[in-house]
Amino acid sequence: MASAHPPEAERTASGSGAYAAYALALLTLINFLNYTDRNVVFAVFEPLKRDLALSDQQLGWLASAYIIVLAVAALPLGALADLKSRRGVIAWGVGLWSAFTALGGLVQRFWQLFVCRALVGIGEAGYGPASQALIAEYFRGQRRAFAIGVYSVGMAFGGVAGIWLGGELEQAYGWRAAFLAMGIPGFVLAVLAAQLREPLQRRAASLLTTLRRSVARGVRRAAFYLRPLVILGLVGTALGSVLALFEGVPSEVDAAVFGVFAAVGFAWTIWRLVPAAVRRTTEAGEVATTAFEDFLEAASVVLRTPTLIWVFVGGALVTFAVNGLIAWASSFMQRVHGMTVTDVGRNFGLWALAGSSLGALFGGRMGDALMRRWVGGRVLASGVGFVLGGPVCAALLLVDRPSLFVPLLFATFFLYTWYNGPLASVVLDVVPAAVRASVLGAFVLFSHLAGDALAPPLIGTISDRVGIRTAMLVLPAAGVLGGLVTLGALRTVGRDMARVRA
Repeated sequence: MASAHPPEAERTASGSGAYAAYALALLTLINFLNYTDRNVVFAVFEPLKRDLALSDQQLGWLASAYIIVLAVAALPLGALADLKSRRGVIAWGVGLWSAFTALGGLVQRFWQLFVCRALVGIGEAGYGPASQALIAEYFRGQRRAFAIGVYSVGMAFGGVAGIWLGGELEQAYGWRAAFLAMGIPGFVLAVLAAQLREPLQRRAASLLTTLRRSVARGVRRAAFYLRPLVILGLVGTALGSVLALFEGVPSEVDAAVFGVFAAVGFAWTIWRLVPAAVRRTTEAGEVATTAFEDFLEAASVVLRTPTLIWVFVGGALVTFAVNGLIAWASSFMQRVHGMTVTDVGRNFGLWALAGSSLGALFGGRMGDALMRRWVGGRVLASGVGFVLGGPVCAALLLVDRPSLFVPLLFATFFLYTWYNGPLASVVLDVVPAAVRASVLGAFVLFSHLAGDALAPPLIGTISDRVGIRTAMLVLPAAGVLGGLVTLGALRTVGRDMARVRA
């Protein structure tokens, strides 16, 4: 069947093969850093628990801090990426999360680390939807799921490497040095991301021009729009510091006071920023105005797309299972199996990394191969791994024989990462091209808030009462249920894809 686009238009949209490969490699490397910075905190749970006198519930909230902010910020930043520059959102996001990862090494109290981890989420919120939408422009049709699968290898490697490297750095230099070392490399990648070409938008300006514009306009505008967040954050910090002087006031109270002021400031900032971005876009030209109008129209359609309902609910459950396992695996192995933090990094890191990377690639390939024969191929690849992996994960948590631990660990992460490429591709397959980053932002919002934002504190709360092993058995049950819900999209994906193509 002939392509709907002329060959020249297709080349313009997708870019050259060599440059597309470079862009994919860079975005995959940034995704690797994304997940190392996310997961380094899990490697140092036990030292943090000891040095800052934290409960498991508080450790869980440290794990969820960035997730909650990421989820709330993903939708407006996804819209901003659709309206303006995807490479700009990516570059600023990388720089922001790297800065606050490094600042985590300077904290003295729970609430300070909580704030740093939360602000890591703002940077990462812009990166995920914008990068996957950019990959969708470079890789079209049946190559898309494999390309996103390659991109997801960065997640698999980075997620495990964050725990591995974090454990090694903590053992050698302490947990503060681990945060500092993980944050610094992001600034180099932010500069490279700022130079990426966008196939369906204007080309990147030179680095010197970009820096001049940042100084001339970006800094002044950022100061204006971030003023509510800064002022209310300082007020919350002052009140929290005053409360911290009173011995009878629990640490959770001063943290909650700061959190309320910071949340109000963040919401106020977003309230001012998004309309301003839309207004600037409208003034810039009719094309951008049309894109925003398409976003508003598509948003109402997307909410009524049956495939997305299955994918959103299933995605929340599987992210609950996966990220809950990643968050508590290090503490589980230290407490139940008596491993040191470096032993955890080496044993968990090697086999989880191998299983995750192979699983992400296998899932992407399987989804593309099945898609060539059947419209539900990517949905099947997304859900079946969790249905098969749930019992394997349960056995992993219950086994005490060292000879069985490694193969079960490998198999769990292999099966649990099949969904990475295909699930995002299903979302992209059933929405218009103009709103892909926005819809992916909505998916991030829902799956994180309803899924993995709940997992670490919930497992921590249960662990404080009945122990970590019993608490973690909730995770494979959620994974199986999420896989089954995702497979429900097999009934609707064909109709939804046809509607988009019409």
